[in-house]
Amino acid sequence: MCYVIVTSRTLLWSLLTIASTLAMLAAISTPYWLMGPHRLPGLIGSTEIKQVESGPYSPTLGVYNRCTKIHNIDTFSDSCAPFLTGFDMPSDEFPNFWKASLVFFAIALILMVFTVITSVLGCCLRSIKRKSIFTISGTVQAVAGLFYVVGLVLYPAGWGSRRVKLVCGEDAEAYTICDCKLGWAFYLAIGGTVATFVCSLLSVQAEVSTSSDKVQEEISEGKNLICLL
Repeated sequence: MCYVIVTSRTLLWSLLTIASTLAMLAAISTPYWLMGPHRLPGLIGSTEIKQVESGPYSPTLGVYNRCTKIHNIDTFSDSCAPFLTGFDMPSDEFPNFWKASLVFFAIALILMVFTVITSVLGCCLRSIKRKSIFTISGTVQAVAGLFYVVGLVLYPAGWGSRRVKLVCGEDAEAYTICDCKLGWAFYLAIGGTVATFVCSLLSVQAEVSTSSDKVQEEISEGKNLICLL
């Protein structure tokens, strides 16, 4: 017989798993990891850079995308788009460290999508081939968290590339961003990583809550839907 068991801890675990996965997906897909200093857009003329009428802007860089202003006839318009055209791009255009970072992030996200599914199924399916679904999911989340950490460490290692120097200044080096500052997406990625490890710890409590004495009492009373919030 299938019992649907929902407790405050399983619900918290499921919601935090979903939230942390969405947070990391949002962080990785946005180009606000590095924020360049404010500058005025310019059009290169025959002998000098001619400024056109436009306010200052701050160019940004992400793991595989960027935001800048592009010249369009007599005006400049905002342009946010991926600069990634393939993993065979030269390291100055797409640093090898960023390539590796993107791979680790992608693998971790795939693992977290798996745990999102298992966390939702956990209310009625508590084992897979006699292995606790909570234990499996918690272990996978810990591995995903480690992959996130590796990706976060590798990203600053690519700050010495030519692409970063054009935005942050010629003095930019690995782990030194010169005139740039870290954007909100980088901090969101850190928060998502921490939340992932918290999810891994919560999976243990979620499992304990589904096998508590109160749950067993509800089952013995013949209830199929058990909610203990």
